[in-house]
Amino acid sequence: MLIFGTNQDQVDSTKEFLSSKFAMKDMGEAEVILGIKIKRENMGISISQSHYIEKILNKFNFKDCSPASTPVDPSLKLLPNKGIAVSPLEYSRAIGSLMYAMISTRPDIAYAVGKLSRFTSNPSTHHWQALGRVFKYLKGTMDYGLTYIGFPSVIEGYSNASWINNKEDHSSTSGWVFLLGGGAISWASKKQTCITDSTMESEFVALAAAGKEAEWLRNLIYEIPLWPKPMAPISIRCDSEATLAKAYSQVYNGKSRHLGVRHSMVRELIMHGAISIEYVRTQQNLADHLTKGLTRDLVKGSAVGLGLKSI
Repeated sequence: MLIFGTNQDQVDSTKEFLSSKFAMKDMGEAEVILGIKIKRENMGISISQSHYIEKILNKFNFKDCSPASTPVDPSLKLLPNKGIAVSPLEYSRAIGSLMYAMISTRPDIAYAVGKLSRFTSNPSTHHWQALGRVFKYLKGTMDYGLTYIGFPSVIEGYSNASWINNKEDHSSTSGWVFLLGGGAISWASKKQTCITDSTMESEFVALAAAGKEAEWLRNLIYEIPLWPKPMAPISIRCDSEATLAKAYSQVYNGKSRHLGVRHSMVRELIMHGAISIEYVRTQQNLADHLTKGLTRDLVKGSAVGLGLKSI
């Protein structure tokens, strides 16, 4: 259990009360929780999983591998395996190990892990090679961690989509990320469950998913007494002007019912002051790496924007 507070006397009284009801041991200031290292600095707090990453590198025989500069080869096209599966159980274990790092402190591998997890039932040698690249990338960035410096003290989000980047079923990929205090606090890279007819439609599906997450985050922080009230709308930035115009349009004139429902939801969130939508250039969209493989320089730039750095 972690106990947070701004008043040490209240923290102490809380610990005394809990100790009177349960058998407890005070471990002092937290250093490791659930495999996540916590490091306090003058400028803020950093969390990392360097020891966990080192452990899984050893477990899957990547301890002495050569580092890779990106988690995904941008030119690589992965397709379902039509032959005999290659070590599917071990493949699933490797994916599961990477997932824990991905959901905890490493948003930079979210797209790669999400893409590779679709082939757990029948992996091929090509899938294993792509999986090995993720381990090699972690080898070179083992000391990366998310750093929070307390500024800016507002939640801001980014949304993006890659239209029909899954050739096997013509689906698109959504990506969104939310930041607070200079570091990422929530992110996702997911295959869209519906088929869209254009880039704008796929971007809107991603925007609707980001809007739902923003609403959840807003409801969460509303319960924090220290958070200033009234709360400002959470800004979500996307790089599609057509999607931005559609979000603020009063009328949906399309034929797809699934998009009509999403349009109504986004419009309602905007009208109730839960979110606002802003335009951002693709080069500054921090959700871009959650929808596709990027080059080395863009991967590094995204990591910096997310608050990921060597600690």
